[in-house]
Amino acid sequence: MSYLQKIGLTFLISMVPVIELRGAIPIGVGYGLPLGVAIGISIIGNLLPVPFIIIFIKKIFAWMRKISSKLDGLVTAFEKRAEKKSDVVQKYAFWGLFVLVAIPLPGTGAWTGALVAAMLDMKLSKAFPAIVLGVLGAGAIVAFVTYGAGALFFS
Repeated sequence: MSYLQKIGLTFLISMVPVIELRGAIPIGVGYGLPLGVAIGISIIGNLLPVPFIIIFIKKIFAWMRKISSKLDGLVTAFEKRAEKKSDVVQKYAFWGLFVLVAIPLPGTGAWTGALVAAMLDMKLSKAFPAIVLGVLGAGAIVAFVTYGAGALFFS
């Protein structure tokens, strides 16, 4: 696999919901990319869908509901998930959204943060900076836990 293919796959993996950069960074390094390159590519790929989610997800959800009852059920599940995560964002606004995105655990991340921001009708100009900082934080945490802490215990 070429260097460019490794970058491209890492980029695409970072855009996948649930996996996001917490999976893309280790995968990119596993492909042989330098840690800094894997982090940078993963951050960019993880952030790319965010503005589109914030701006268009409500329209997409409305369209999905019209298409079929199965899709309506899926939309309802996404909305309930976002609602569960929205308390901290409603209470702490910018910093709540930052924390929701920065903690690299299942059910958090840029996709969830963007969905919560959209459901709360946050403007892109308010939500995007918090999500960017959260993604940067998550990238630092994943890199440290995966490579920094591992080096402490296994070198």
